Amino acid sequence: MAVGETVQLAPRDPDPDASYRWRVQSAPVGSHLELGDEPVVDFAPDAAGKFVVELDAPDGTHELTLRVFQGDKVPVGGGTGSSGMSGASGFRSGSAEQPKRSGGVSGSGSAGGSDGGGGGGRPRVQLHGSVEGDHLVVSADPQPNPESDVDREELVVEFLVDDRDDVDESDVEISGWELRVPLSAVGDRLRVHAVALSESYSVPDSVEFRRDAMADGGSEVESVPSPDDDADAITISRPNDPPEWAKEVTLYEIYVRGFASDDDEAETTFEALEKRLDYLAELGVDCLWLTPVLQNDHAPHGYNIVDFYEIAEDLGTREDYEAFVEAAHDRGMKVLFDLVLNHSARDHPFFQDAYENPDSEYYDWYDWQDSGEPETYFDWEFIANFDYTTLEVRRHLLDAVDRWFEIADGFRCDMAWAVPDTFWQEVRDRVKSRDPEFLLLDETIPYVADFHNGMFDMHFDTTLYFTMRQVGRGHQPAEAILDAVDQRAEVGFPPHAAFMLYVENHDETRYLVECGDDAAMAAAGALFTLPGVPMLYGGQELGQRGRRDALAWDHAREDIREHYERLIDVRNETPALGYDGAFRRIDYETDTETAVAFAREGPEETYVCALNFGEEPATVAVDGLSVDSTDLVSGESVAAADGLRVESVAVLRAE
Repeated sequence: MAVGETVQLAPRDPDPDASYRWRVQSAPVGSHLELGDEPVVDFAPDAAGKFVVELDAPDGTHELTLRVFQGDKVPVGGGTGSSGMSGASGFRSGSAEQPKRSGGVSGSGSAGGSDGGGGGGRPRVQLHGSVEGDHLVVSADPQPNPESDVDREELVVEFLVDDRDDVDESDVEISGWELRVPLSAVGDRLRVHAVALSESYSVPDSVEFRRDAMADGGSEVESVPSPDDDADAITISRPNDPPEWAKEVTLYEIYVRGFASDDDEAETTFEALEKRLDYLAELGVDCLWLTPVLQNDHAPHGYNIVDFYEIAEDLGTREDYEAFVEAAHDRGMKVLFDLVLNHSARDHPFFQDAYENPDSEYYDWYDWQDSGEPETYFDWEFIANFDYTTLEVRRHLLDAVDRWFEIADGFRCDMAWAVPDTFWQEVRDRVKSRDPEFLLLDETIPYVADFHNGMFDMHFDTTLYFTMRQVGRGHQPAEAILDAVDQRAEVGFPPHAAFMLYVENHDETRYLVECGDDAAMAAAGALFTLPGVPMLYGGQELGQRGRRDALAWDHAREDIREHYERLIDVRNETPALGYDGAFRRIDYETDTETAVAFAREGPEETYVCALNFGEEPATVAVDGLSVDSTDLVSGESVAAADGLRVESVAVLRAE
């Protein structure tokens, strides 16, 4: 972090009845920082350098190292999140300001907000581990911001060995972009973190070495023999990489109270949903996100929760939910649980007890305005924001995380920007220690690059979403979607960050309704050809027009469904279109601003992808690349006199 930023410090796995106390054990010269007496404190450094803080807890004293950079290194809109107000998705009630990430502009994902403190933007870094002889080696690959004029050779990499791994500082050798530690100096585990530095600091990356066959997460896992014949193999992993299974899925959002509401024979909603699984499997879906299934205040969307431990009575029982998950697993599908941690419903019994009652044991569970009303975002009148400085709140929600982790393959984290960063880091460590392949997907509008710092594996690509809407309405040229993809690097996301691509969900007007049929067919093509994980909202493939209506199964449009089936097949059969496929701009000419072309590259093959959001077919001529004119989506030739004839989407192999 940097001077001018604030981070919330809290005991992990807290006992609300225990006593905790923070203090500064060591600090840079010139610092006069003191921490308060509460168990949850805001750390706002007053000097650059290395701080070591201590937490006295029932099980002993714990140390935490915080590396603080000078204030001019604060990334615009980035950096460490403040207490429950990370990002800029909405307005707090009773406030004239949007919530801000401390130290910068609201949200690091806002359009054009790539400049760092020095005007050139955040650099990026990726770490790789290896065993060389009797040393563990971490090599950094730093990259300057695409908008920066800084040469790569000028970048500085700063490493930090994890406090928890008890490695003597004298055994760590750092030379430029490389760190080496003798294997003999390492116990069972070594975790190394690093940032790249130029005008500002990058999102950190991490590498982990373990002497056993179990790593704490990440997809780049390698097991190599130890030079010591008496030692276990060394397992190397990159904890910030997304789970391997999540890289190539097609995700599908189910609005639980509308998706199968036409089924009058099923005894429960979950049974009705289960009966639709074969349809989804045939479509090509392999990961499901269900809107909230917990007990709520009867709003059909389910986000106003009144019991974080019980399944909503109108949907079925926990056993019914588990049966649905098992049925999905039987068909090779993963299931994401919609995790809502920012707020409860005002109908929650704890809030009911606390409202206008400062003597309530639950009064400190909530954030209150001076008026006596609870804090909310967007002036939502049926919810109340939790106060994360209260240990009872943390305990209650962590226990809920544990409960639903058992029967899910991942969490879709609602309003992630409105929960303290350090709480998400605790949630991540908590679930990844038990299942390294558990997925954490954040909903953050606009997206925030630092949420890839030990918090989330995958992010809603909100920038691309808004750009696709603008292109579909004719307010921007189609080439703007390439700028949206490039913005990921410009705001500082590391190269291993994964993004969920979408054009509609339960909160938005259907793309088809807002932008028309032709643009919708091109947008479908974009989801399956641009880098990221495609997500469909229930009914999108049917031509559904209502946002939260019961699905009109009997009026499904076969042309749209078949279009999505072909796109899913093409992506599954073409590695270059997946997570590991590179994305690059190419030179092309077209007769309309509604068309765009780009390349996706795999280890052995390159493909040209062309999209046309317009009502009439577009002609696209690709310069510098020779392509096979057979479109992989339609199976037909799209050759034209002046180039390629593109109706909505074409994927062509480069020769």
